[in-house]
Amino acid sequence: MNAEPRNTAQSAVYPSLRGRKVIVSGGASGIGEGIVEGFVRQGAAVAFVDIMEEPGRELVERLAPDAEIAPHFVQCDITDCDGYAAKIEDIVAHLGGCDVLVNNAANDDRHSVEEVSSAYWDQSMAVNLKHQFFAAKAVVPHLRKNGGGSIVNMGSISWHLGLPDLTIYQTAKAAIEGLTRSLARELGRDNIRVNTVIPGNVQTPRQMKWYTPEGEAEIVAAQCLDGRLQPVDIAAMILFLASDDARYCTAHNYWVDGGWR
Repeated sequence: MNAEPRNTAQSAVYPSLRGRKVIVSGGASGIGEGIVEGFVRQGAAVAFVDIMEEPGRELVERLAPDAEIAPHFVQCDITDCDGYAAKIEDIVAHLGGCDVLVNNAANDDRHSVEEVSSAYWDQSMAVNLKHQFFAAKAVVPHLRKNGGGSIVNMGSISWHLGLPDLTIYQTAKAAIEGLTRSLARELGRDNIRVNTVIPGNVQTPRQMKWYTPEGEAEIVAAQCLDGRLQPVDIAAMILFLASDDARYCTAHNYWVDGGWR
């Protein structure tokens, strides 16, 4: 059921990412942890935010000894957009600029239509959509100052499949693709590229809460490829989109889903 472990020693190396200043939201665990690790391995200067302080500190401790540039962790509630924007300014000052923003943070809690209140709607939009726009707004002046950069938004395959018990989450994730297209048009003349990465079902500790072995088998059966996606597979696409090799890639969705349909 599990994918074969990927030998990261044989993964692509992007010289343009070395020393690049990167901000990642939701970077302490799951897919975000894989993204942070991927950029650190490229020699980038990575700062990541997460509401979970202990896993964030532990990730820094794990990666720092072998890192060319040790990652920097900031505990932050990204749903407080004004507070998050202020933290971004502090992070930019710490890094000495910003070249890449990865809007990864999200929460895919299951919910029925009957359970959704107005307050739940607002909270879900804050954690899954709103912060992506305001983080992008915060870094744009710094990207312009650098002569360009890359923003990568994290979407979801869920709304394309119409999965049950995720109505509000899927509404937010669908909107991200529109946000990406709009920002790419608005910012393109400043050489700022904006793309969405759409993961399939990635095998993380959080996702394992929702799926039995039988459910995992159903996911693999629906994919064109055998095996289970890992965070490193999503990170690989994000590294490419952040690099100069993707200099004419913008305004589009990039799927990493094993062909799940």
